[in-house]
Amino acid sequence: MENLDTNNTMPRIGDFAPDFEAVTTTGNLKFSEFNKGSWVVFFSHPADFTPVCTTEMSGFALEKDFFSAHNAKLIGLSIDSIHAHIAWVNAVNEKTGVLFEFPIIADIDMSVSKLYGMLQPGESETAAVRAVFIIDPVGKVRLVMYYPLNVGRNMDEIKRTLLALQVSDEHKVAMPLNWQPGDKVIVPAPKTIEALAERKNSNLEMVDWYLAKKEL
Repeated sequence: MENLDTNNTMPRIGDFAPDFEAVTTTGNLKFSEFNKGSWVVFFSHPADFTPVCTTEMSGFALEKDFFSAHNAKLIGLSIDSIHAHIAWVNAVNEKTGVLFEFPIIADIDMSVSKLYGMLQPGESETAAVRAVFIIDPVGKVRLVMYYPLNVGRNMDEIKRTLLALQVSDEHKVAMPLNWQPGDKVIVPAPKTIEALAERKNSNLEMVDWYLAKKEL
């Protein structure tokens, strides 16, 4: 069995997001200050001027109003220089009219990639895999997604999970399989006999005593 690379750990759900300072396409940035008071969707891509990455970054850029409306900031990363980032942003804008206005971290020394476990040696030693971290306004990691270099992400799923986390936090509920905004949600199971009796007499949609749904 190979030894784990302790310098390339992955933050887990419930951990506080590791802080860092970095050079980005919108200027120098301290992540904890960028994150404060807002949700953050933090995503990595393998390299500038690559086709799948261009479609993904364009997808994030085109959804900027959605994320802004839901108090979520976007921030990207790849192991490229700031000059390569700027050239790529400019090229995509000139060719397609799409502008990447969110910050893109220039992680040429791979320090942030290692901090967030974005380097997967079995996939590549020098390119970050397609990682997505959703981080809440107090700085906790709430969701982690990992995709290989050759498979683009699903933007609808990223948007859906962000909304699911926000609705869950607001209403203290859980989401069933394939939940979409407007669907019924799952109410936490009762933990006492009294609560069980109350549930049986409620107007919840009862599948069983431990699985009950309601509309918000």
